[in-house]
Amino acid sequence: MTDIILSDIELDFGFKKILKKVNFSIQKGEKVALIGKNGSGKSTILRIISGLQKSDNGICTVRKGASLGYLNQESDIGDDEISVRNFLHQAQKEIFAAENRLRELGEDMALADAKLEKLLSEYDRLQNEFIQMGGYEAEENFNRICSVFKLKELLEKKCGELSGGQKTIVKLAKVLLEAPDILLLDEPTNHLDISALEWLENFVREYRGTVVTVSHDRYFVDKTANKTILLYKGQTEVFDGNYSFCIKEQERQTLIEFEQYKNQQKKIEAMQAAIKRFREWGARGDNELMFVKAKNIEKRLERMEKIEKPETMRKFPIQFEMEKRSGKRVLTISELNFSYDENNSEKIFENAEIEIIFREHICLMGANGTGKSTLIKLIIGELPMQSGEMKLSESAKIGYIPQNVTFENENESILGAFQNAATIHENEARRILAKFFITRDDVYKKLHSLSGGERVILKLAMLMQSSVNFLILDEPTNHLDIDTKELLEESLADFNGTLLFISHDRYFINRLATRKILIENEILTTK
Repeated sequence: MTDIILSDIELDFGFKKILKKVNFSIQKGEKVALIGKNGSGKSTILRIISGLQKSDNGICTVRKGASLGYLNQESDIGDDEISVRNFLHQAQKEIFAAENRLRELGEDMALADAKLEKLLSEYDRLQNEFIQMGGYEAEENFNRICSVFKLKELLEKKCGELSGGQKTIVKLAKVLLEAPDILLLDEPTNHLDISALEWLENFVREYRGTVVTVSHDRYFVDKTANKTILLYKGQTEVFDGNYSFCIKEQERQTLIEFEQYKNQQKKIEAMQAAIKRFREWGARGDNELMFVKAKNIEKRLERMEKIEKPETMRKFPIQFEMEKRSGKRVLTISELNFSYDENNSEKIFENAEIEIIFREHICLMGANGTGKSTLIKLIIGELPMQSGEMKLSESAKIGYIPQNVTFENENESILGAFQNAATIHENEARRILAKFFITRDDVYKKLHSLSGGERVILKLAMLMQSSVNFLILDEPTNHLDIDTKELLEESLADFNGTLLFISHDRYFINRLATRKILIENEILTTK
């Protein structure tokens, strides 16, 4: 049974044709990953399926009678005054209504005489519906999801009091509680720690309905998808497998296309040489037949459908030129105690210790709220040490990229900000920015208009000019698409300095980390 069909979908945003003849179908129960670069139109496709966005041309069909749940990337909940508990309970309102009606029928049956048979019939019908809705497991499901996403302490809070990340998690919890026939999840892994990610993977894999996910988390996509739809240049290509299968198949196709391209280029060169040769023979012998043959080959060459050269993997030129390396012990922290209040009721660290050696690539791990970002802020001096000792190598030069990159003057252009940071002339600045794929008029973009991913890349380009030897990154991949993540991994793997980073991206961690430090129960332990 087919749940979703997109046929010849086109959409033009005026300045850009974002979708061009998009075609695919999704069968009931399939787990589908929709992947592609930032801005390629993945979220737009989910909005079209959900009915929130109309296409210019083409037809989108969703199975008649199928219920649909949609998680978007926006953190807005809609009603800031509603409590988290009541917001989540909206997902189970039909269950609550059926439960109340069953209770009323039970009370009526206890008093009824003449209408008892009719009441029994209604009770039996409604109880079957209640079972189908999962009514008897509703409370257990509610408690389990609240526990997994650490929402129990937030249940009585108003939604308006939550952070953007907390709102996104609450919205995810609600759509999972709704248990629709079709789940559309746009970046569901954002703001989740690893334990919640692993739970969500299992949930999606075992889900009885259809799931379509947009995610840049390669591990999540690999674990959950049995079909991958790649959106590229406004069109889609379907792979009957997960992300790893998609990549291998792409590599295989690229090799075939490259061989076809090379063979055609050889043929074109041979035909061009023949044209030149026949013309020379015709000129030397005053032979019109030779010119006719040359013209015939020219026509065949013009009619030939040219094969485009396959795109090769881009690479960032990230080579941090260290004027001076740091000492062997880059950072030592001992007997660290830190709390966000005077009564120590919000204690983050107690007698915590850490030692980082030159050239280590360390991932700082732990559940949300355990103090990963707090530790980094202590290291870079954004927060004062309350108790304990911290020693930073005198020759250590820190480069820091926070979760949310901001610039001192958001109205400045990329080019202006980069020139000021690197103290270089315009031509040299443009040459370096071009290596990071910031070219032409893009250099004049205002900083306030940049996406999260563009901000990370620009900040990295700036740090590259400052001879850092101790790089600290707080969730650097949060705003990056899969292609850019892989470029960043490739570059950071070659970084000869010391790297300390926070990440929930398991591919990123496994590729880069030489050691993992876990924050748990207010202490730091090597994992």
